[in-house]
Amino acid sequence: KMLTLKYLSLGVLVFQTTTLVLTMRYSRTLKEEGPRYLASTAVVIAEIMKIIATCILLVYKDSGYSFRTLNRVLQEEIFNKPMDTLKLAIPSGIYTLQNNLLYVALSNLDAATYQVTYQLKILTTALFSVTMLGKNLSVYQWFSLLTLMAGVALVQWPTDSAEHLKKELSAGSQFVGLVSVLIACFSSGFAGVYFEKILKGSKQSVWIRNIQLGDRFRASKAD
Repeated sequence: KMLTLKYLSLGVLVFQTTTLVLTMRYSRTLKEEGPRYLASTAVVIAEIMKIIATCILLVYKDSGYSFRTLNRVLQEEIFNKPMDTLKLAIPSGIYTLQNNLLYVALSNLDAATYQVTYQLKILTTALFSVTMLGKNLSVYQWFSLLTLMAGVALVQWPTDSAEHLKKELSAGSQFVGLVSVLIACFSSGFAGVYFEKILKGSKQSVWIRNIQLGDRFRASKAD
């Protein structure tokens, strides 16, 4: 049963990741009259939905399906601990930058190039884990990371099909998209490791921390 759940989770993750990228790419390149939606608005709405639809519901479940307990937990862990919430201002600000950069990247890169290049966040996360958390990577892990870098480099290598893409994307826009996704990779790695470091030094659940993160995220967007 546990093995089935793992494969089911993997399948859902793959489906969610691929459909998200394709949907974002389609929505940013669709040719239609009128102004296009703001990327910042989409980012904020997504965070609000994650807080309400996921984190608060899971905290509600952990609270024994009691609204009174849920309200007490939120009061004690979030509203009465402003300094703990303030600690997440750094990763929330970085995630704000990262999520907006992903929209810029998908507006200037095709979905396949974006998806492969964005996997460099695995490399940046590993590097920040070594420097910030003191983790040790095995030889095989370093070899895997180098293989990942080689794969990303090959994706960027010009081919005959690139001529067709140049008709849709200028060299300048491709450069903007590539720089955006690379900055997003570094910000994702740093913010993820920083958030992990905070979780390891806290007794709060990951869902409470995510609510705090989302709260600071919306505050940073408002600023």
